[in-house]
Amino acid sequence: MPGPWLAASAVLGRPVTDAEAYPHICGRLLAADRALHGRPVLLQRRDCAACAEGRYERRHSRPIPDTPPAPPERTRTMSDNPLLTAALAHAARGWHVFPLRPDDKRPAFPDHPADDCAGRDPRCRAAGHHLGWEPRATTDPDRIHRAWSARSYGIGIACGPSRLAVVDLDVRKPGQTMPPGHEGCPHGLRVLAELAAAHAGTIDPTYTVTTGRGGTHLYYRHPDGGPALRNTAGTLGPMVDTRAHGGYVVAAGSTVAGRPYTVDLDTDPAPLPGWLAGLLAPAPLPPQRPVVVDLGTSRASGYVRAAVAREVDRVTTAPAGERNRALYIAAVALGQLVAGGALSEDDAQGVLEQAGVDAGLRTVEAFRTVRSGLTAGARRPRTVAA
Repeated sequence: MPGPWLAASAVLGRPVTDAEAYPHICGRLLAADRALHGRPVLLQRRDCAACAEGRYERRHSRPIPDTPPAPPERTRTMSDNPLLTAALAHAARGWHVFPLRPDDKRPAFPDHPADDCAGRDPRCRAAGHHLGWEPRATTDPDRIHRAWSARSYGIGIACGPSRLAVVDLDVRKPGQTMPPGHEGCPHGLRVLAELAAAHAGTIDPTYTVTTGRGGTHLYYRHPDGGPALRNTAGTLGPMVDTRAHGGYVVAAGSTVAGRPYTVDLDTDPAPLPGWLAGLLAPAPLPPQRPVVVDLGTSRASGYVRAAVAREVDRVTTAPAGERNRALYIAAVALGQLVAGGALSEDDAQGVLEQAGVDAGLRTVEAFRTVRSGLTAGARRPRTVAA
């Protein structure tokens, strides 16, 4: 009788014999009672004999032709531009990409914050308002060709438009102090594994990227139903962040400070586990007190009242992923009326902030966006005829 593959049997929870090919166990969770140190382990490709065998065959099974082919004529091809190739590959998956500064995490465009937008950027000028990195992200191959043929930009993936929720697992930094209960954790992977065990959950294989510093990005599909998930930093535990609506990740193929981001498991993103989606779901909004703006009954007041109602409607009816941008546009419009003396700044701030929170934005996020928009709108005052 053929002998068993003991390690694979322990991980998969079923008898596996050497009568069959060694199965892939990468991305599987080894239970705590099976691990030497008594803690659950999320297995990587380096822990998988099937992956190791595949790597060996790819490196050593290349046939050598009897007659070497004639050297091709030198032309400019996509192989000369690996960042372009990688950006197109990500876009082909339906992921919205945008340029990052070369060898850096920061977006290349726009090169200015929202409250300092003077309309000089061509895309801001064409849109009539500040255009951040998220609405610039695209899957259009022509736009991607133009951008990455011009310069060796890094690649950012906008999680919201791409319908992704990415778990960012960091490595412990030298001298980093850990909270009680996590003193011995060297990597966010262990924190996530412990969290999964505590919630009787699993961590199934999904598209995985190793970051430049040795961390891990686990790409998941954002849930189709329920609230839009936002970014978190340390909410789930130390060295565990998440990126979703309003966030982005550095994509595989990029480098940061000379360190590459590489694909560790190339497969389609799995659905975000239900236990994890439940932990990331935003808390219900507290009851909001209506903001009442007393504008009087004059003709000018009627115009301002209609303008306020129009901008509030713009925010509250904006689709998921566009609400923060809609709030900024509304704040710019009302900021012009504030600068022209037709509306008080406190009234504009209050009514727009409430609209943003009613639309699902966090209070702090709504406050900052409104402040930026009002400041930008004040540079172009608009008066209302009496």
